Amino acid sequence: MLNDPQGREKLLALGVRNVPVVAKDGQFVFGQNLEDVAEFVGLQGTGHIPLPPEELVRKWITVLRAVQRYVRQLPSARLNERVIDNRDRSIRLLSHHVFRIGEAFLETVIDGVEYWIQHANVPPADGTFLSGEEFARYGEDVIARLQKWWDSLADKSCRQMLKTYYGMQPMHQVLERSTWHSAQHARQLMAVLERFGIEPDGRLTTEDLAGLPLPERLWE
Repeated sequence: MLNDPQGREKLLALGVRNVPVVAKDGQFVFGQNLEDVAEFVGLQGTGHIPLPPEELVRKWITVLRAVQRYVRQLPSARLNERVIDNRDRSIRLLSHHVFRIGEAFLETVIDGVEYWIQHANVPPADGTFLSGEEFARYGEDVIARLQKWWDSLADKSCRQMLKTYYGMQPMHQVLERSTWHSAQHARQLMAVLERFGIEPDGRLTTEDLAGLPLPERLWE
């Protein structure tokens, strides 16, 4: 939709107000579950094998720790700049969003809150999160809660079903999506730092991200 001026109108014609969406012949499917997308376009699955839940949790925490380092490097005076020119999202909102993804996941798996369309996009209150250190402290709380949830989870197969806006989904699927979602934004924050002439503190490596179904392009 970012590169298609008529993209929003096409979505609204289908009754859709959020992306990613795959549409064909007036029908659509949300793109959050790649297996659903594969079935929709007539493929026999994607061939992707998700990492085990324990590995996903480990990688997710590695990603969130990296983001803590990156947000501490962000100049406070530049937090209200756009992440990229053609999307109205500030660096401040993106920095909050990376950790909010984890908080939204925890609200779903612990409190039973439905994972709704804008669940991970709840913005910070006005007048808050005005420095990288504030983001890092928020991240510390999310990481601690995520680790506590995992340590106390009785059934670590993550086959439990969760209610989401794109249908009932296994916890394993939502966990994987949340992990790579945070990882994709971590990559974007590294790019922001590079644009500012700042070397990211402890880059995420190919090994750190291995096995996650990340988009090929940085801004997808």
